[in-house]
Amino acid sequence: MRTAGGNLTAGGAAAAWVSTVASLMAVRSQRLCGTAVYQAVIGYGTLWYQALARATSGESGAAVTAVADDAAPTDIDPFRRRLLDGLAASIGEHGYRATTVADIVRHARTSKRTFYDQFASKEQCFLELLRADTERLSEEIRAAVDPEADWHDQIRQAVEAYVDSIESRPAITLSWIRELPSLGAAARPVQRRGLELLTDLLVDLSGSPGFQRAGLPALTPPLAVILIGGLRELTALAVEDGHDIRRIVKPAFDASVALLGPRH
Repeated sequence: MRTAGGNLTAGGAAAAWVSTVASLMAVRSQRLCGTAVYQAVIGYGTLWYQALARATSGESGAAVTAVADDAAPTDIDPFRRRLLDGLAASIGEHGYRATTVADIVRHARTSKRTFYDQFASKEQCFLELLRADTERLSEEIRAAVDPEADWHDQIRQAVEAYVDSIESRPAITLSWIRELPSLGAAARPVQRRGLELLTDLLVDLSGSPGFQRAGLPALTPPLAVILIGGLRELTALAVEDGHDIRRIVKPAFDASVALLGPRH
C-alpha cells in the first residue's frame, strides 16, 4: 500500500518484494526449468517449495527447519579438513564433476589409500564439504552481527557478511547451484540443513535487542523462507552471469528491511 505522499508502506514494500521474488522465479523457470541449476537455486519440486508450503499452511517453525539426520559435525578432524580443502581447491580448478580422487589427494598432499580411510567416495566428501560450508556461512554471519546495534545496521552487517562469504569461495557457490542436485536424494539433507540454519539465523536476528528496542515483531518462518529464496535467486543470477557479487548488496538490504521492518 502507498501513503498519501505516494511512498510504499513497510507492508506494501514486503508485498512488493514477495511479488518480485515470484516474478524472478517465473522468469528463471522459463530459462532453467527442469535443470540442475533451477532445482538447486529454488528447490523446484522439493525442499524450497515444500518448506514454504508447510510454513504457509500453519505448521510449526520446527517443521520448516527440520534438522537433517546427518548434519555436519561442528568439529572436523584437521586431517579430514585437509581432504575437504583439497576438494574445494579442485572444484575451483575443474568443478566437482571433473574432479577425481587423484585431484583431491594431490591438493591435500596425501594418498588415495588415506582418502578412502576417511571417505567412502568422492560424493561423500563433496556432501561433507557443502555441509561444512553451510555451517561456516551461518557462523560468519552470526559473528558479524552486533545484536545490540540498530536494526538497520544489523541487517547491513548480515548482508555484507553473506556477500563476503559468497565472494570468497565462488566455485563452491557454483557447485551448490549446478552440481549438488545431480546427487539426487543424497543431496537433500544438505539442502535441508542449509535452509534450517539460515531460517533460524533470520528468526534469531529479528529477536535481538536492537530489533526489540524498535518494537519490531520477530520474523515468521514463512517470511524467512521467502527472503532466503529471493537472496538465492539474486546470488545465482550474479554468479552465473559473471557479475560482481557485491551488486546484490543494495537490493538484498532493501528486501531485508521490507520483510524484517514494521509490518501492519
